[in-house]
Amino acid sequence: MEEERAGHSGRNPDPRAVVLCAAVSRLRKALAGHPAALPDREAADDELAALDAMARAGEPDVSRLRSALLLVAGAVGSVSALSGALGEVRAAVDSFGEDAAAEVPRPREGA
Repeated sequence: MEEERAGHSGRNPDPRAVVLCAAVSRLRKALAGHPAALPDREAADDELAALDAMARAGEPDVSRLRSALLLVAGAVGSVSALSGALGEVRAAVDSFGEDAAAEVPRPREGA
């Protein structure tokens, strides 16, 4: 079911992409539920949507992933309530690095 939602039906999805989609989803939910007005909330939402789309499309451009992560971190990085979810997105993006192929993160239980 998760594979179909992630746009990977009929083929084996990259486990890193599955983890990234789950991490992005958690951060989006945390951001949506955060009561404080953040001046760059819309930019963060846009970049999170871009991260999700890149992960679902398969074989994302690592430099674009990192750029989107930097924009999200700049928008929400000082909000301690979002730091855990942001850290998960960062770890998932980092897993796409050139040397990270051997270290694939596992999805969190219940994700």
